[in-house]
Amino acid sequence: MFSIVMGMRGSRHDLDGLVEAALQLLDEFGLPDLSMRRLATHLGVQPSALYWHVANKQTLLAAVADRIVAEAAASSQESVTETAWGLREALLRHRDGAEVVISSAALSLGPGPLELRLRAAYEAQASTDPARDAAVTAQFLMGHAYLVQQRMQAAAIGAYDAVPAQVAESTRADFAAGLSALAPRGS
Repeated sequence: MFSIVMGMRGSRHDLDGLVEAALQLLDEFGLPDLSMRRLATHLGVQPSALYWHVANKQTLLAAVADRIVAEAAASSQESVTETAWGLREALLRHRDGAEVVISSAALSLGPGPLELRLRAAYEAQASTDPARDAAVTAQFLMGHAYLVQQRMQAAAIGAYDAVPAQVAESTRADFAAGLSALAPRGS
């Protein structure tokens, strides 16, 4: 991939740098306000310069989704439950992180990195159908995290009776119950 030096900050911009900057903007402004123009302005470049590294915004968001999932610590000894909790925390760590990951998964033609992480955990626990079990768990995990983030945003504007920072904590029991319901599949 071609990397060039550009921008007011004099920093090197490559795909990794674009993803890092996009994550910063995601955290600050949220997904609806993460545009290629805003990203270019943030980096001090023309929007067309971004297209050296990504074909379009969806490609950038797929790379952001991959980075969010990669932030979940991984260990070959992790159980399905530990893997799911780590992924949940990674999705909730970034504003609209669950929506970015779920959108990327919805547009993918195969299992994404989140589902592959779960599949590896199911395989390590000798699941009889790790692909199916991972797909089901991934859908539950992404849906739950998306719901939590929607509640956090609603709480921030007073439309949900809670303190935004406490929503994730208050929904931990619901997540645990959902994982427990999936337990017969090999967790």
